[in-house]
Amino acid sequence: MGTDSSGQRVSGSGTASVIARPIRLFPVALLLGFILDRLLPLPFAIPRVGLVHWISAVIAAALILLGMALFAAGVRNFSRAATPLPTNQPARVLVTTGIYGRTRNPIYLGFFLMYVGIGIAVQSAWILALTLPIAVAIRYGVVAREEAYLERCFGDDYRGYKARVRRWV
Repeated sequence: MGTDSSGQRVSGSGTASVIARPIRLFPVALLLGFILDRLLPLPFAIPRVGLVHWISAVIAAALILLGMALFAAGVRNFSRAATPLPTNQPARVLVTTGIYGRTRNPIYLGFFLMYVGIGIAVQSAWILALTLPIAVAIRYGVVAREEAYLERCFGDDYRGYKARVRRWV
């Protein structure tokens, strides 16, 4: 383990060994929600016409756009730090600036906002119901493993970062 040109500690090798890459988990959950909608349709409480429909559409659009912005900001910070984004590659640098100064998981938070926004937009009770299982999978199968990995790689630097910045918001 060494330091980069900006003085940040840089990790060696290894990965977080997450259960699955989040970029795949969210689309799989969406697909499962769409399939369940066809096989076992559940009523959706929002009517498809009227003021409530338009309010839900605005909320869905806002969630999707905010999610896209968080995702893009997270990716941009990783790119600027020249560290790989995929969880199956070793971290090179501990990124703590930009959006990572406000939340430790802006990309996953962005995914969740987009996921819920899509569920509302397509009025899928199943997609929204699957939010809890995917949240548990991401929290314990991805984030917990990444946090343990980052502690091994960056030690006190990462522990200090965890103490300063919240996991989600």
